[in-house]
Amino acid sequence: MSSLKIKDLPLEVRPRERLLKYGAEALSDAELLALLIRTGTVAESALVLAHRVLKGDGTATGLEFVAAASIEELSKIKGIGLAKAVQIKAAVELGRRISAHCRRGDVVISSPEDVKKLLMEEMRFLDKEHFKVILLNVKNRVISVENISVGSLNSSIVHPREVFKPAIKRSSAAVILVHNHPSGDPTPSREDIEITRRLMEAGKILGIEVLDHIIFGNPNYLSFKEKGLL
Repeated sequence: MSSLKIKDLPLEVRPRERLLKYGAEALSDAELLALLIRTGTVAESALVLAHRVLKGDGTATGLEFVAAASIEELSKIKGIGLAKAVQIKAAVELGRRISAHCRRGDVVISSPEDVKKLLMEEMRFLDKEHFKVILLNVKNRVISVENISVGSLNSSIVHPREVFKPAIKRSSAAVILVHNHPSGDPTPSREDIEITRRLMEAGKILGIEVLDHIIFGNPNYLSFKEKGLL
């Protein structure tokens, strides 16, 4: 059964034909992935290969695995290889950027939950720490989301100058600090707390309020304001 090619399937069950007839939303995760993979192997179709990819690596499965896996990890799966792995990761990143762009349009931040809706899906699967700052106007409407640094947080790369430079340039009234913990545990480290206090002090001098610092884990998040850490 696994050696059956997609072209050997009845037209009504082929992923491409189903997408054309019913729309992309009607397809399963495996069918969409099969369209990206395009071709299978001698032993199995692209659809069977897609199902196998979605089984994951034992620590993650399904789309969570696809989103988190590196090109190297994907390319080691039999039947994928480097070219297909690159295609998959390009599609994941494009989807992430489209989602982020759509979420940022005309957004007002009134709670940590709003920050979660804005950035959680973009940041929860990242395998390195990313520090971002959300710029807000006087009505707490999002002006932009700025990337500040990538890598383990320390005071040299998360410097007040780098954090507040875009805020000053865009005439922001307030900011929200955001970063992720690739470990999945959003508990703040001592360095996280020290950096937050330093940035709050700098914000007071500049007249730009630091409203909160959100740490994303997977699937949870932590708000410094809710925990009384501000």
